[in-house]
Amino acid sequence: MASKEVRPYSNLMLNAHLLFFFFLLAFFFFLFSFCGSSFLCSLRHRLILTVSYACNALVRAKNKIKATKTLTTSSNQIMENRLRDTSRVVRSHAAPLNEVTQEDLKVERLHGRKYMNPSKKHVMREEFSDKIEHIMHDPRPQEGVHSELPVSISPLLCELAAPRQRIHFNPPETVVGIVTCGGICPGLNDVIRSLTLTAVNAYRVKRVIGFRFGYWGLSKKGSHTAMELYRTSVTSIHRYGGTILGSSRGPQDTSEMVDTLERLGVNILFTVGGDGTQRGALKIAEEAKRRGVNIAVFGIPKTIDNDLSFSHRTFGFETAVDKAVEAVRAAYAEAISLNYGVGVVKLMGRDSGFIAAEAAVASAQANVCLVPENPISEDIVMALIQRRFETSRSCVIIVAEGFGQDWEGGTGGHDASGNKKLTDIGVVLTKRIQAWLRKNKERYPNGTVKYIDPSYMIRACPPSANDALFCATLSTLAMHEAMAGATNCIIALRYNSYILVPIKVATSVRRVLDLRGQLWRQVREITVGLQDDVRAFKEAEVRRELEAISLVRERLIGQLSKL
Repeated sequence: MASKEVRPYSNLMLNAHLLFFFFLLAFFFFLFSFCGSSFLCSLRHRLILTVSYACNALVRAKNKIKATKTLTTSSNQIMENRLRDTSRVVRSHAAPLNEVTQEDLKVERLHGRKYMNPSKKHVMREEFSDKIEHIMHDPRPQEGVHSELPVSISPLLCELAAPRQRIHFNPPETVVGIVTCGGICPGLNDVIRSLTLTAVNAYRVKRVIGFRFGYWGLSKKGSHTAMELYRTSVTSIHRYGGTILGSSRGPQDTSEMVDTLERLGVNILFTVGGDGTQRGALKIAEEAKRRGVNIAVFGIPKTIDNDLSFSHRTFGFETAVDKAVEAVRAAYAEAISLNYGVGVVKLMGRDSGFIAAEAAVASAQANVCLVPENPISEDIVMALIQRRFETSRSCVIIVAEGFGQDWEGGTGGHDASGNKKLTDIGVVLTKRIQAWLRKNKERYPNGTVKYIDPSYMIRACPPSANDALFCATLSTLAMHEAMAGATNCIIALRYNSYILVPIKVATSVRRVLDLRGQLWRQVREITVGLQDDVRAFKEAEVRRELEAISLVRERLIGQLSKL
């Protein structure tokens, strides 16, 4: 059975009610003007006050409807402008098609392939090819942030990663180096393990060296800490989180790092890390090229935020979403167990809200999702909580760490990796909600906020099975391409294909949420929205006041019927 639509009073109905009460007031004033009875005088006085109150209330309601319409129009315009501005930001950060050329996407390769791939003997011949194949950078026609384009997204082509028949390095003489930098992430040990096992089992390389504590282990001061990796030493490391090589932030002297590589005879260096790490790898590759040293520098991107350009997935992201959902469920359990309970969960996402958005969709228990790509004010956040409390006594909020950095002006400065220092928005948001609940304690008695920050627990855990498989695939293909001479590039997953992207291009932009894309649409469908729900919230207030006025009118008519 279809539910009956509830419509707010129109201006015509309000005008009719006002006219009715004015005529009613005039009639009773005329009726009792000649009566001297004290009872009638008292009744006349009460009727005059009641009708006057009702008329004033109707006038206020009429003005409020006008204000609501103005507010709604203004809010709609503001939201449209905000979405338009954000879409422009997304377009400028997602894929700089006007700046990147096909030449920019060409992968640099060391000259010469005179050695046969030894692992070819153990697998099917068709798996190996010296022909470089490509896929389109973006094959979607008229979708996403590029909907204004009349044809398919881009004619740009990306090189596919694959094992090669002929390789550049002679395996028995090849020394492989591995370094992990930046914050820890699920899957780091899996990458180290897969690189080592592929180098040792498939290529029978001379040595595999692990450099300790990031680029510091390549510097003059830290090079003595380098450790050799064997098949037996990496067999079970994938069961644990973190990295057995250790990690650190911040750059080191490029000349010293290349000196270390030359002294140890390293032919291939795998750099596992984020933007800052790969920029450092770019400098190492350029310095090695300037010196004429035969060293391939190959990047395996590590960003738990999944914000790597030209990539649709980075290792550790799936595990992060899985663990984030557990935190959201805990916040939900806390919130529903309280009278007007609010659960706040802060997740990773410095510039991109992919973890927050996917955790919201996967859990289906979040009512508000706050991401850096969609900045909103504190008043709107409180309005969303209030809107949620109209239908429930609990509210769960997911907030990405990069959201709301303008609420308190930011902390200023940058960390050792060059990242901007962030205000702890989880703590700030929790305090603001607590203050709002205290201010409205009569309306929301016993309102309580529970705050959960699982960031470090998520980063330090071992990867899920699917993430572990992804790490193994990335690492194996990276080893194949590096042995064939590919250098100054990273490996990435795009449209279910593994591609090679030059480091300079991959680190030039950052991938962010598309507010007109499928993921954000799903978030909007399961959470308290911004535009529509705020308008509905204002209209609900007007309806409640009009219902109160109708109740007064019914009481007035009931009193008059007894006369």
